[in-house]
Amino acid sequence: MKKVDITEQLEYIEKVKEINDGKNLKYYILTMGCQLNENDSEKICGMLEEMNYSKTEEMKEAGLIIFNTCCVRENAEERLFGKLGEVKKQREERGAIIAIGGCMMQEDHIVEKIKQSYQYDVIFGTHTLHKFPEDLYNAIINEKRITDIIDIEGEIIEGLPIKRDNNIKASVTIMNGCNNFCSYCIVPYVRGRERSRQAEDILDEVRQLAKQGYKEITLLGQNVNSYMVEENKKGNNSPINTFAKLLTEINQISGIEKIRFISPHPKDFTDDVIEAIRDCEKVSKLVHLPLQSGSTNVLKVMNRKYTKEQYLNLVEKMKQQIPNVTFSTDIIVGFPGETEEDFEDTLDVVRKVGFEQIFMFIYSRRVGTPGDKMENQIPEEIKHQRFDRLKKLYEDSVSENNKKYIGRTEEILVEGYSKNNENLLTGRTDSNKVVVFEGKKDLIGKMVNIKIISEHMWYLKGEICK
Repeated sequence: MKKVDITEQLEYIEKVKEINDGKNLKYYILTMGCQLNENDSEKICGMLEEMNYSKTEEMKEAGLIIFNTCCVRENAEERLFGKLGEVKKQREERGAIIAIGGCMMQEDHIVEKIKQSYQYDVIFGTHTLHKFPEDLYNAIINEKRITDIIDIEGEIIEGLPIKRDNNIKASVTIMNGCNNFCSYCIVPYVRGRERSRQAEDILDEVRQLAKQGYKEITLLGQNVNSYMVEENKKGNNSPINTFAKLLTEINQISGIEKIRFISPHPKDFTDDVIEAIRDCEKVSKLVHLPLQSGSTNVLKVMNRKYTKEQYLNLVEKMKQQIPNVTFSTDIIVGFPGETEEDFEDTLDVVRKVGFEQIFMFIYSRRVGTPGDKMENQIPEEIKHQRFDRLKKLYEDSVSENNKKYIGRTEEILVEGYSKNNENLLTGRTDSNKVVVFEGKKDLIGKMVNIKIISEHMWYLKGEICK
């Protein structure tokens, strides 16, 4: 896929930098949504810091406020509108510049509501993130509102500055967009169709991260195991043309200790990816495998393209081929038409798989999706009752599941001090369980063998192996 030339944007970065010369300007950014949004925010921060802005965690201190939005669930809209109301006074009294970007800005009805009811200076979409320096420059110079949104299939942007919050773990986007059109999901409409970055660009980024001392990377995409599928249809001639080959190549990069990825799609989980997870010692054996529903009937209406039985068979295949494999998942409760029997199927899958983690959501209608137009919507009371039952089933299993770790030795990447106890260090098992333990500061950023000595529901406690 053709890459976008960012030379002009780098020039705009320099222009804003000149305007800001000698000023102590601060920016505040609020990121809503998934890790792809977080990765986008790191690029926005990278551009801003090149323009002589410094980051603040206090919105009231900022002369530039950016909201990077998500539109997967309805409460994200409510949160954005609340924040826009909150910053109105700050803009009027201090002249703060308000910029709004991200997925929500690709929804026409949201943009129109903002234009009519709220104050802002720049609106930019998912396909124009790289043009933020130009948009910001024009807003400063012309003192007028800038709306920069385009509806395209999407293009590949390389070379943007990036400012990461963490110096041990980093996320790397390998592809953007989605072709699946699940009937509950707005993502294909706001992120565009699937397009993959060239493998060499990804490998160069990971090599650079390794040189900078990063130890763990997470590969990001809406559907990582369809990496390069669309490009292959167009005659892509890269030798690294599948997700399995990409994992194998990254596994060989010196300095990187752990490789994770999200999110794969069960329907596209090929044998070569299972083999790569099994054979690549750095690739985590925790597989995030979104279920969404355990009911074959609901899955069909969701347009997920697999059945309950196919999902369970895939899990069983991985359990047989990958030693110590574990699973996490996403589940939506209360999708239109979900019967009690359908919901029981979901609970049945949860019991059979034994997920390490479940990210569970109450179905939220999204304007523009097929699910929003379905007449058999589930009453809110029933949704919440089912959500509570799923939550209880999962929480009841956590303590029992945690017991298997006691006495086990786990290799942990030490991430820093525990947020809840500054006297303890923290890291995560391969299966993403939080572990706290006593240790010296110089262990941060290193791989350490930890013996698990006790479990405490949402974390494990360990001690360094002598």
